[in-house]
Amino acid sequence: MKLNLKNSGLAFLALLVTTSVSFAAPMQAGTESNEVPGFMEDVFNNAGLIGWLIVLVSVIAAALAIENFMTLKRDKLAPPHLIDEIEALLDEEKFQEAVEVCEAEPCYMTDIVGAGLTKLGHNFDTIQVAYEEMHEEHDIKLNAKVGWLSLIAAVAPMMGLLGTVNGMIATFGEIASKPSVKPNDLAGGIKGALVTTLLGLTVAIPVTALYVYFKNKTQMLSLEVGAIVEELFERFRQRPGA
Repeated sequence: MKLNLKNSGLAFLALLVTTSVSFAAPMQAGTESNEVPGFMEDVFNNAGLIGWLIVLVSVIAAALAIENFMTLKRDKLAPPHLIDEIEALLDEEKFQEAVEVCEAEPCYMTDIVGAGLTKLGHNFDTIQVAYEEMHEEHDIKLNAKVGWLSLIAAVAPMMGLLGTVNGMIATFGEIASKPSVKPNDLAGGIKGALVTTLLGLTVAIPVTALYVYFKNKTQMLSLEVGAIVEELFERFRQRPGA
């Protein structure tokens, strides 16, 4: 199941990157006037300012997705060699050395462990509150980073709708300004209006899926790191003075 989730996330990222690159690619010059434009060229010709803003947003979303794929890993948040090193120091009751390791190599896990170790000498409830509060703080930061994808997924279709409304207003304005109009006079404005909706949905659908994927992944990683920290501090539960 874990492998399937990873493959699904990579597939959505590939779709988003491909879409962004395709939208951002420049149009080829020298198209004959009587040649029927291709689909992507037709989209470019009718995107307008709002459409190109949506393309820019799609590039930002792709960059965020790549960054999250690179950083939201257990080995990044809780490096195995640090877990082993801290556990060995705690087994030898070298608590100050463990604190120094946490300070020297800050990451998600060491920040949480370090917060608890600074409260050694107090009762266990105080120690537990300290590392749980730090855990919660880091969870908020992780969710905030992933939350930018949620914002883009929500804003992209609204930008598309804005472009659609703008195009329809322009079209009806042309109808109102002429005593008679032909379908050809209206087709361009209507097409431009619909193109922005297409762009907005093309960005929003994969970005929404990526947001859900990363949201679930952060929750899973948070639980895994929390279990590691709990195990490290379990030794202090029955310790005198803790």
